[in-house]
Amino acid sequence: MPGTWSPGVAFCSKKILRLGIILYGFRLTFSQIAEVGAPALIIDAIIVTVTLVGGYFLGSRLLKMDKETAMLTSVGSAICGAAAVLGAEAALKAKPYKTAVAVSTVVLFGTLLMFLYPILYRNGIIALSPEQTGLYIGSTIHEVAHAVGAGNATDTATVAIIVKMIRVMYLVPVLLVLAFFVVGKLGDSESKSGKKKIAVPWFAFGFLLVVMFNSLNLLPQNLIHGIEVLDTFLLSMAMTALGTETSMDKFKQAGPKPFLLAAILCVWLVGGGYALAKYLAPALV
Repeated sequence: MPGTWSPGVAFCSKKILRLGIILYGFRLTFSQIAEVGAPALIIDAIIVTVTLVGGYFLGSRLLKMDKETAMLTSVGSAICGAAAVLGAEAALKAKPYKTAVAVSTVVLFGTLLMFLYPILYRNGIIALSPEQTGLYIGSTIHEVAHAVGAGNATDTATVAIIVKMIRVMYLVPVLLVLAFFVVGKLGDSESKSGKKKIAVPWFAFGFLLVVMFNSLNLLPQNLIHGIEVLDTFLLSMAMTALGTETSMDKFKQAGPKPFLLAAILCVWLVGGGYALAKYLAPALV
């Protein structure tokens, strides 16, 4: 990569990335959350917590992965795919190749589930009501785009997308926890006073403020759609910038363990998510 590109790449992988996460809030409103109610909030919380905590300890302790890669991979499966990985990367200040590896796991297994869920549903293997199926898809699939694809293929898109966007909301508290996690576990730099600095992810609060503003319905839908298109472009720029700082040698350096961890988490999402949608959701209604 030409040296003259470095400032632009750094700008995209940091400033543009944070702006993209903030504008991501225009995809969700609090009224949408109220429509699906307590089952979505509780099941999403369980999925996010178990996937994040379990994935981190499984990756770092059992698979002996480095902590940053284990956390980034777990965040991608737990919350909202690449957008969550990018948000966590900004909070953890991880190396670009680790972020690229984690995003790759999201793309691979999220795409797999996008095709798998409709096949299982159409063949009666997913024995759930349409509402439960939408809850199942939204609470376990990786990307928002994957939720749209699987939801449309099973005629449960509305519920699936809303449940998925509620998972996106959990990105805010997770990033705050990660900010403290950096200090305690990942060796953040120390200040002159000897105390370790906490890198507060202020863009997470920006995301939450945008959700609050979007809930007021002050902007026309065509403008909201335009902002979503712009946001997709900004996040694409950020991921491209991360890609320019990554090489196949670094993928080899990461090895197969991130993909093994993502595969294990995928099995948990499919099996555990199904059990929660089938047995817990009706009890919460």
